[in-house]
Amino acid sequence: MKPILEIDDLHISYGMVEAVRGVSLSISAGEIISVIGPNGAGKSTLLNAIIGLLPSKGTLQFEGQDLHWLDVESRIEMGLCLVPERGELFGALSVLDNLRLGAYSKKLGRQVLKERLEWVYGRLPRLAERMAQRADTLSGGERQMLALGRALMSSPRLLMLDEPSLGLAPLIVKDILNIVGTLREDGVSILLVEQNARAALEISDRGYVLETGEIALTGESARLASDPRVQATYLGRDVELDELP
Repeated sequence: MKPILEIDDLHISYGMVEAVRGVSLSISAGEIISVIGPNGAGKSTLLNAIIGLLPSKGTLQFEGQDLHWLDVESRIEMGLCLVPERGELFGALSVLDNLRLGAYSKKLGRQVLKERLEWVYGRLPRLAERMAQRADTLSGGERQMLALGRALMSSPRLLMLDEPSLGLAPLIVKDILNIVGTLREDGVSILLVEQNARAALEISDRGYVLETGEIALTGESARLASDPRVQATYLGRDVELDELP
């Protein structure tokens, strides 16, 4: 099966500093890929380049189309979507209005918008309970759910998540990552950047270890999770999802 996202020998720089060097990565339809590694390894930089916030050199294709010549809006219209670290919500607006804004670029009719909202509420029922509440009054976990729900309103083909568990309690992390794990059933491909390496590898099909801007290891998630180097460096302090109550 041809990958929907294909990256080969990608280089990303901030001025004279090359933050990502020679990265190659691919994702197939309905696949969950995790990218783990230490802070400053270039994980967020990689996501920002894919969505078009940073320039890059090398092969960067989505469904066979070169992304280098497309702006952020065009990439979103193609089906790419990025949920940045800590999300970026409109705090003064309600949960419902934040969700509606997620579908703004799609210019959906009223009935289709209603159906999409119902689809999102079905996967994130907490948002249905909070639909009239201001976003800035939500808990940290609810805010992350809203950021995820708003992204899903755009019907993404490829959903990129940057540290969705950051700063959240373990039980909330379990809820959010379990929800992410079910999205493959809807045909959504997911590129997950996550500090909780153990949980990320548990829900993903394959993983990449990014260190100092380069891919250090790659393989099936189960194999990476059992790799002595990965265990010693990244799995020592995280809690497995099935260990939580």
